[in-house]
Amino acid sequence: MSSKDEKKPRRRSPGEGGVFEYKLANGKTQFGIKFMVPQPDGTKKPVLRRRDDEGRPWTTRAAAQKAVREALSKVDKGEFIEPSKQTTGGYLDDWANGLRKADSTVASYKKNIRLHLKPYIGSIPLASLTSAKITALYVMLEKEGMRDGKGELIGEGLSARTVRYIHTILRSALQAAVDAEPALLAKNSADKAKPPTAKEAKAPEMHPWNDEQLRTFLDWSRQNSALHSAWLVLAYTGIRRGELLALRWRDLDLDKGKMSVRRSVGLIRVKGEGKKIQEGTTKSCKARVIDLDPATVALLRQHKKERGGLALKLAQGDALVFGDHEGVWRHPERFSRTFKEHLARCRRELAKQGIEPPPDIRLHDLRHTHATIMLIAGVNPKIVSERLGHSTVSITLDIYSHCLPTIQREAVERFAAIMGGNG
Repeated sequence: MSSKDEKKPRRRSPGEGGVFEYKLANGKTQFGIKFMVPQPDGTKKPVLRRRDDEGRPWTTRAAAQKAVREALSKVDKGEFIEPSKQTTGGYLDDWANGLRKADSTVASYKKNIRLHLKPYIGSIPLASLTSAKITALYVMLEKEGMRDGKGELIGEGLSARTVRYIHTILRSALQAAVDAEPALLAKNSADKAKPPTAKEAKAPEMHPWNDEQLRTFLDWSRQNSALHSAWLVLAYTGIRRGELLALRWRDLDLDKGKMSVRRSVGLIRVKGEGKKIQEGTTKSCKARVIDLDPATVALLRQHKKERGGLALKLAQGDALVFGDHEGVWRHPERFSRTFKEHLARCRRELAKQGIEPPPDIRLHDLRHTHATIMLIAGVNPKIVSERLGHSTVSITLDIYSHCLPTIQREAVERFAAIMGGNG
């Protein structure tokens, strides 16, 4: 057989592929396609379609003929993927159950699937999920997507940031269906869906204190808050709440003034099981070492002495630095509420004394306060990034871009001073 004969396209048998027309109830004519797909056992299975991959009907014979040619070409190349009959909801459950991620991440994914994906697209066949349907879902979630723990609508829309997070979950799940062996989907419909933009989904505005406001609060908490040492460590190191609550005495080298941040504590919400506190890795999944200033070291020494005075076990190496009186993890959300309560009391008492109180902020803003004060003071952003545990310095610069104009102005003035103003 010549090479010319080998390259000659195989002639199709009658019935292997074709177009048919049908009428709708309103009298309009539409077209469908049908073709045969070889099976592993040597038989052929007929496939009939009335819509394309985006769920749109073929309204002309020419469009349908083009579609059947494309389908047969995929069959010849072994690229044809038979549409999955599984529902989107069933697939999302299977996908989430097979995830190899941190328990907190899996719990978060499952919660969003249960409350915000399955109620809207759970019954749609996986193969019929289109980018248009997904975009419509996002719009619906922003309008009225908020649901309670039982899954009932409560008449509130989700934030753009939450909807974008849901898009991330759905896109990852559908990509897994594309990458599966055998593949369940030919393409990822979420790729062309339109979630809220990154600008619309920006993080809540931060409200860091300046150095004077932080000093005012810490001067008050030193005499009035049982958790003064915790507030100071957060402000002086920039570590996250969960990292502070997971800190153990063996993580501290007070002689060298070093703190090793290896773990984090968070809340896991599982349907039917309520909330539970669980220890895991840091957000970046990497440990980091932070230098401590002498005042913080002295405060931690005193704190360790006080913990040991309550019970020797509370000052041992594996004991939590900021555990409760029993030595177990503090509840993260209650810990944040305690800060808000103490700050509110501070503001009331200082106002009565005629002292300007620090503004109301969240606990997480102590982390932002640490970063902002250091950057404005001229500390290298790379050092600040390492202390915060960001994966790259660009993340730090993006989050704290509001500091950059001040930093740049001071740098220019410093350069001019070095040059002596010579033009």
